[in-house]
Amino acid sequence: MPAKPVTLTGSSLTADADVALQLVAPSNFLAQLDSRDHEDLTVIARSQQFARGDFVFRAGAPGNHVYFLKSGKVKICQISPLGRETILWFCFPGEIFGLAEVARGGGRVVHAMTCEASEVLAVSQGDFKAYLENHPQAALLSMQVLSSRLRVLGEMFVNLVVDDVNTRIAKLILRLSARYGTRVGREIFLNIPLTHQEIADMVGTSRQTVTSTLSALKRQGVLSMDNHRIHIESEELLSVLTQQ
Repeated sequence: MPAKPVTLTGSSLTADADVALQLVAPSNFLAQLDSRDHEDLTVIARSQQFARGDFVFRAGAPGNHVYFLKSGKVKICQISPLGRETILWFCFPGEIFGLAEVARGGGRVVHAMTCEASEVLAVSQGDFKAYLENHPQAALLSMQVLSSRLRVLGEMFVNLVVDDVNTRIAKLILRLSARYGTRVGREIFLNIPLTHQEIADMVGTSRQTVTSTLSALKRQGVLSMDNHRIHIESEELLSVLTQQ
């Protein structure tokens, strides 16, 4: 079924135009560690190089390591028996992934696949547990990561059940802007590259529908795109769309 037309109404923005270069909720795990915690983690980590399209781990594999993305881009996803991919979230430099099995044990339930050439730091499960026992700041950050991702997955499930595709796309952009956005005055620049197919795989729709929805939002002055990076020109109007 085709997506319904995007219609927006809203009042003028009230954000202070003097606000500049304000980072919105960074999620870089490594950057939040103090120098001692960072150094101690580096000592127990092993660097691994992956080409684009490689699996860092697959669903069903043992969860023996925790990973930190040093460079590149990794998607955490599930793949249906028919080959349909659903992206749960992306990991960008500094972020941690493969963490859930440290807490609950068992094998992987998702895939971690590189979107481009990437360097990953791998830490064995045993070494990481010992590290957390002696580094309370890192332990707290790990809990915050698990809590944040559980909340994101819950929101995604609710959105799939109750929202139309236009609303799901708008909510995704707002959610990503809160984690990876840089605010400049009244505008937000999303500092991560996303293709239309990747957006489609995150909201459960087709690439064509994403292209149509984003084109409608661009015509209405809500956002623009440059080299796969989203520039939110009207956060207020985008928020209005999520409430319809």
